[in-house]
Amino acid sequence: MLGGIFYLFLFLTAGEILRSAGIPLPGNVIGMILMTIALSTGILKPERVRTASNTLLDNLAFLFVPPGVGIMVHAQLIRSHWLSIAIAVVVSTVLVLAVVGVLQQWLGGRRQHDHAS
Repeated sequence: MLGGIFYLFLFLTAGEILRSAGIPLPGNVIGMILMTIALSTGILKPERVRTASNTLLDNLAFLFVPPGVGIMVHAQLIRSHWLSIAIAVVVSTVLVLAVVGVLQQWLGGRRQHDHAS
């Protein structure tokens, strides 16, 4: 499990380094993209991070406690801006679903084309 945590932090650190070099994305997102590429290409074997990842996923509920407290602390602010928050949530959710759907279809089509060749 320690090795898996090492790889998770390695990609997180690489993402933060690239973010500080000027890439306009959060470092953790860059790190996840890099890890996805490494897993997809076989550079990193899933077995190396599986135990650490499953442990984090099993305890994911604990990671929602700080945002929950933040919501409670800023309840008045949220009440006063609920409409703009709701619109932002709905629009961003629809956009993410659309982008993921298009990407999945594009990548799925590429894989089928590669297998047919």
